[in-house]
Amino acid sequence: MSLRKKPNFEELVQQNKQQILEDRNLLNAIDEKIEKRLTDSFKRDA
Repeated sequence: MSLRKKPNFEELVQQNKQQILEDRNLLNAIDEKIEKRLTDSFKRDA
């Protein structure tokens, strides 16, 4: 059984904001990889 206190609303909001920022960074990295693959495949086809 955990003795840690439950996070209050403000702490949850802060954790949520942090997670959103991390997710946004991941999505940006995925977008860059997709664009790179597309441009690479266009170069190969040309």
